[in-house]
Amino acid sequence: MKIDGKAWRTIWLEPDGRSIGVIDQIQLPHRFTTRTLRSCDEAAEAIRTMVVRGAPLIGVTGAYGLMLALQVDPSDAALAVAFELLNATRPTAVNLRWALERVRDRVAPLPPEQRAEAAKLEAAAIADEDVAMCEAIGNHGLAIFQQLAAARPAERQGQPFNVLTHCNAGWLATVDWGTALAPIYKAHRAGLNIHVWVDETRPRNQGASLTAYELGREGVPHTVIVDNAGGHLMQHGQVDAVIVGTDRTTRRGDVCNKIGTYLKALAAHDNSVPFYVALPASTIDWTIDDGVAEIPIEARDAREVTHIQGRTAAGELAVVQLTPDGSEGFNPAFDVTPARLVTALITERGVAPASEDGLRNLYA
Repeated sequence: MKIDGKAWRTIWLEPDGRSIGVIDQIQLPHRFTTRTLRSCDEAAEAIRTMVVRGAPLIGVTGAYGLMLALQVDPSDAALAVAFELLNATRPTAVNLRWALERVRDRVAPLPPEQRAEAAKLEAAAIADEDVAMCEAIGNHGLAIFQQLAAARPAERQGQPFNVLTHCNAGWLATVDWGTALAPIYKAHRAGLNIHVWVDETRPRNQGASLTAYELGREGVPHTVIVDNAGGHLMQHGQVDAVIVGTDRTTRRGDVCNKIGTYLKALAAHDNSVPFYVALPASTIDWTIDDGVAEIPIEARDAREVTHIQGRTAAGELAVVQLTPDGSEGFNPAFDVTPARLVTALITERGVAPASEDGLRNLYA
């Protein structure tokens, strides 16, 4: 994707071949800056503090984090310590452990002096595969949007096709293209008259800050709304489809996504609005059946609820307090949407019902 005419990925190997560059997402949308990660500790901190975020991007960052660790100490003991350090940073998204295990299993049989280079190559392969998977998701989702738009009543033909999304599942959450936003980008480039309702996504406002930033740079018409407006729009026929990403999907099709997704799914179900979830294979956790009972939900710092960052009239970034002194906050980062509320899962291999049979038909 492009920013001010220049093509970017969210993560890259720096020219020295030993450090990693990333977009600092904490500074968006008001400042576009990059950061260089030179150690495993710095990679872990970038994941923990959400300098990088989004399940696929977290996985790639973790993979490169092992490379950074092995450059310093390629021993079995150091590999195990780095694995646990990185894996503990964000407990909900399954992509992180998946990517770490893939790199670990690739380098463990090798002599220590070969491990860092092998980790680098494996991390780069994971990144390239993520780009290809996300573009394929975009193509499959585009076909769905085109079919839904064509099936609308005659009086609605020519009107914008309205899609509602929650959180940020765009290219900033992956390496490129994104998951839930990939079909939107494909539709826009294909000439579909598409408009996006962007949930602000409290408390970190990834929709208002990141999704709106992405869509604006791509020229996609969009409107930012408060999180609680989605149901109202659906009641009044102003949403043609909902599409979101997922940080972990169970084998039976339950999806775990940013807090508030479940409420959107309930509203969509009540108003007969199709609710799609876009995901790559790396997000499927085949070991888990019941998402509500089995997926660990990360509880983040309550300060994200009680305070907010924005840009002042003077152009400075500032953090302000929203709540009265002494009021406590609770900040679960994700919720689980049961498979029964999901119209279909859009993967890199095609579209499947949200069920174990549906997923296994694609991933036999």
